[in-house]
Amino acid sequence: MAEISSGVQRVQEALDQSGLSLEVVELPQSSRTAQEAADAVGCQLGQIVKSLVFRGSDSETPYLVLVSGPNRADLERVSQLVGEPIQMGDADFVREVTGFSIGGVAPVGMPEPIQTLIDRDLLQYDTIWAAAGTPRSVFSLSPGDLRQLTAGQVATIR
Repeated sequence: MAEISSGVQRVQEALDQSGLSLEVVELPQSSRTAQEAADAVGCQLGQIVKSLVFRGSDSETPYLVLVSGPNRADLERVSQLVGEPIQMGDADFVREVTGFSIGGVAPVGMPEPIQTLIDRDLLQYDTIWAAAGTPRSVFSLSPGDLRQLTAGQVATIR
């Protein structure tokens, strides 16, 4: 049996501690992009949760924005929501604040909680899929579960 990555293990532990019955699934192919993930799990692109990490331009505070697959986060809108100008986090910043590499950033299992915004468009689905620590791991959940797990604020981010 293949060794489980530490990122996937952290995600599964966070899911287990939440009291929700959610389980990480390892995929045979990459789910690094939203389209790859949708193809791999057989769902609509909109059901994929993209985990985008931004950095506050003034405070250096990390912000996690959970975006529906086909959507893009509007920097100006997100800046208004968090109360400061933001910029996309680079690979080093993302790994430092989340413990994950870009392409596998999970909404849970991070070293410290991160202020989170959830794209309102995700609420239209019964089931959504999020990365689970690697480009080949995901887990399914409801939008309500996502809100519970992340304490995220639902907002229009595009």
